[in-house]
Amino acid sequence: MQGKRQFCNSLTRTISRAATAALAIATVFALTVVLTQSAQAQTLKVLHNFTGGGDGFYPWAGLTMDQAGNFYGTTSAGGRGDGVVFRLSQRGSGWVFNPLYTFAGGNDGANPFARVVFGPDGSLYGTTSYGGGDGCGGSGCGTVFQLKPYPTACKTALYGWQETVLYRFTGGSDGATPELGDLIFDQAGNIYGTTALGGYQGGSCSNYGGCGVVFELTPSNGGWTEKVLYSFTGGSDGAIPLAGLIFDNVGNLYGTTIYGGNLDCFAPYGCGTVFQLTPSGSGWTANVLYTFQGGNDGQSPYAGLVFNQAGDLYGTTVTGGQGGGGTAFELTSSKGMGLWTFTLIYGLSAGDGDGPVGTLVVDAPGNLYGTTAADGLFQWGSVFKLAPSNGGWTYTSLHDFTGGSDGGGPFGNVTFDANGNLYGTAENGGSSQNCSGGCGVVWEITP
Repeated sequence: MQGKRQFCNSLTRTISRAATAALAIATVFALTVVLTQSAQAQTLKVLHNFTGGGDGFYPWAGLTMDQAGNFYGTTSAGGRGDGVVFRLSQRGSGWVFNPLYTFAGGNDGANPFARVVFGPDGSLYGTTSYGGGDGCGGSGCGTVFQLKPYPTACKTALYGWQETVLYRFTGGSDGATPELGDLIFDQAGNIYGTTALGGYQGGSCSNYGGCGVVFELTPSNGGWTEKVLYSFTGGSDGAIPLAGLIFDNVGNLYGTTIYGGNLDCFAPYGCGTVFQLTPSGSGWTANVLYTFQGGNDGQSPYAGLVFNQAGDLYGTTVTGGQGGGGTAFELTSSKGMGLWTFTLIYGLSAGDGDGPVGTLVVDAPGNLYGTTAADGLFQWGSVFKLAPSNGGWTYTSLHDFTGGSDGGGPFGNVTFDANGNLYGTAENGGSSQNCSGGCGVVWEITP
């Protein structure tokens, strides 16, 4: 299927550049948790069809909503060729699309695969996976950027925003190629994120061009200074953190790596880890909370983590588990003991690498919502809900994409509005014929 090919080609751009193996596991495992799939009862509506022109194409990441109900997102390509940051605003019964910024490559940055998020100052912040110079084989090692409106009054609906590049990665010890992860902020306004590559380049990390880093950007003399909080070694600590980070209420950071951990699993790369970084004096201490084994528990957590109200962690793997379609899992803390218990809550039945890429979202009752990259009835991905039920979890498919006018390949996370409607993007599909497999869509699901 074109959607599955597009998923594999896009998601592994960084990894293939580093000469690593493709994710393909053909083993089927028995699932010990019995869950129920319910019938679809939701309606999907396409809010915007990307055309491949000035509006961009291939929207990889999910959406961010402001207090007025406007949505902000990115396309990984298009505009001037290297991606677009856009706003989608409701006007009556329709939606108005406004490109806020289009990337030109070079020092400017190129190919934003992650979401843009609002910082404490109300500006948008994000990353580009490439650009920012001519390092990393000439494609650039990626950037961190800020977008804000120009100080003068806007005179047209298409008036753009101004970009400031806060940091350009060099591909050395500072990291390279920030991929799928959202940026986050602490109370002082410092920025935290991950790069998939760069950092430590000894041992197995030399195969990747570095195993990735966790970084902090701090305002300094009108600019920003980068500090590497942790550099992955490719061993038991993990390798290649594609997703972003989250804070707990005492300032610890949590994230995932797609490789490393148990190197006998998917030898010699490893099946990935869940990690914690704890402030320790002037530095940070890494703790591995869980090491994936590639069985029922799954393999390669591409997505990040999310807390529920009780402080439990939820995440997903993109492959492994029953049928190879990835898993959803829970990590529960033994309060005050520093121990975490892994629980498999669902195994997806699909092909290898077709599972969740976007980070899960938790609503107030504790239901989980997410997307799959290329499974579902038509193998173009799906939007799903996992609901706690009688000590287990009930799975509901909210929409199975067809790869046609409704879109295909929903790789990003979902976003709720105040009325409980779900919003997101699909990288392929839609009505435009200007892109191979379609240019992608922004969609809404209403109960």
